[in-house]
Amino acid sequence: MSTPKDLRYSEEHEWVKVEGEKVRVGITKFAQHELGDIVFVELPEVGAEVTANEPFGSVESVKTVSELYAPVSGKVVEINEELSDSPEFVNESPYEKAWMIVIEPSNLSEVDNLMTSEQYDEMIKED
Repeated sequence: MSTPKDLRYSEEHEWVKVEGEKVRVGITKFAQHELGDIVFVELPEVGAEVTANEPFGSVESVKTVSELYAPVSGKVVEINEELSDSPEFVNESPYEKAWMIVIEPSNLSEVDNLMTSEQYDEMIKED
């Protein structure tokens, strides 16, 4: 299962796509596969402050509830409202339709601390 090369990855299985001064965040295909069928996604409000490596929301699957961790610190400037009506997007399209939040980072260089796709693939091979 290879991961998109243009994204960065956290140890908690979130992906990050840098878009100018903002970052788009979602969970990886590996994470959604491990969780099973997603039935509910809880996201923060627009304007909420998030802190790197701290929870910002959760996903509920038929198996479990799992927290979502912010890969960078900053302010939430957009949320994917479609996920409240269509949480199955996380299973169908984790890298396209199922992005979760857009963060305006307080320090964009935090992205440099995240893994490349090669590093992430290596990590999940060991799991």
